[in-house]
Amino acid sequence: MMRLIKLLGLLLTSYAGMTTGCNDTVEAAVFNPDSFTLQNGMQVVVISNHRAPIVTHMVWYKVGSADEPPGKTGVAHFLEHLMFKATKNLRSGEFSKIVARNGGQDNAFTSFDYTGYHQTVAASRLEAVMRIEADRMRNLVIDAKEVEPERQVVREERRSRVDNSPAAKLREQLNATIYLNYPYRNPIIGWDHEIVDLTVDDLRQFYDTYYWPNNAILVVAGDITADVLKPLAEKYYGAIPAGKVPPRVRPQEPPNNAARTVTLRDPRVRQPSWQRAFFAPSRIYGETQHSYALEVLSQVFGGGTTSRLYRSLVIEQKLALSAGSFYDADQLGPSNFFIFASPRPGVGMDQIENAILAEIKKIRENGVSQEELTRAKTGLQAEAVYARDSMDAGARVLGAALSSGQTIADVEAWPDRIASVTADQIKASANAVLRQKQSVTGYLLSGKSPPNQPQNRKKTRP
Repeated sequence: MMRLIKLLGLLLTSYAGMTTGCNDTVEAAVFNPDSFTLQNGMQVVVISNHRAPIVTHMVWYKVGSADEPPGKTGVAHFLEHLMFKATKNLRSGEFSKIVARNGGQDNAFTSFDYTGYHQTVAASRLEAVMRIEADRMRNLVIDAKEVEPERQVVREERRSRVDNSPAAKLREQLNATIYLNYPYRNPIIGWDHEIVDLTVDDLRQFYDTYYWPNNAILVVAGDITADVLKPLAEKYYGAIPAGKVPPRVRPQEPPNNAARTVTLRDPRVRQPSWQRAFFAPSRIYGETQHSYALEVLSQVFGGGTTSRLYRSLVIEQKLALSAGSFYDADQLGPSNFFIFASPRPGVGMDQIENAILAEIKKIRENGVSQEELTRAKTGLQAEAVYARDSMDAGARVLGAALSSGQTIADVEAWPDRIASVTADQIKASANAVLRQKQSVTGYLLSGKSPPNQPQNRKKTRP
């Protein structure tokens, strides 16, 4: 949940008609949502916030780039682009024009585990966007006339965001290295040579496989109640029949038994950096009992200017311009514990690495102090309070969590679970995860690669 909140910076008793479930409000801990399920299997979540007469309307599909068929990377993201083209009832581009005419804004995103579409409009205009969002769930027209021009748009997006960014290229190679078998090793946007080869049939088959109401979650936040939303959800989404969606079956990771390094040299690099990713469990995958402790560990170790890494490397030793760590527990598959630092001019990568390794050794051997533990918990729990005050944070946090195998109860219980983390659990998690043999170290350096040594992955043993 910590990662989901930062991204903002990121059933009930039977009703007559199209719903099933039980009519209970979830016990409030963060967002106090209401939830019900349509007869076709579509889950609906409502987060009431009446401070302004606006709503955020989001449809989350439980499919992302990690669900793509082998050799078809980029198809989930490509389809996201096409969802703004023609349907059987709307001309190409008309969707966004309707949203704009109603005074709203719209966009979409693709992740490893989900694809989301959202609009923010006045509460009085909600029905207008529900009508067109439901329309494109099953009525999208996918043909070569739309696909070929959009392919060039997607490829240009890849060039601008990845190929022209040395830091993004290194991160892409790190992902491809730390995940030996799991599909997170492939970039969400896709590999360019496979984007080129995607066909109209590939895109249509992906759409027809996954874009069904029983594989989607509707989340509406803002000036709305469940009683008001329910008949609209039944009218527009409840009328769409359920589809035969295959179960989410993904390959599993073998053990990580060798430390690896990735070095990328590029003359465009102005600020070198050192990075290390440790293979780690998530809330759903692997040794899940460590996930909450790892969130607190990341806060203590590298979460801001009061963290151990920052104080040691930036303030005390004056070796780095920046330093920190990051851990994402909210994935359906495995995660990684990420540590980074940028050296000051004249400081070598070996000095940075040795200083970070010394801090890792300290925390593995001695754990964290009670003062550090309390400060970290307080900071994390404050983020939940800030998220509650946001008009759309709840929609984003709950949508992402529900699309990635978690429940409303998991989200609402997050502050209590963070509060229950102990120093002993943090030490145990550090020793379970911060092990060199299950890590990949990345070096982002200025200059060209030496002759006959392409910028690729090099495997070494610890």
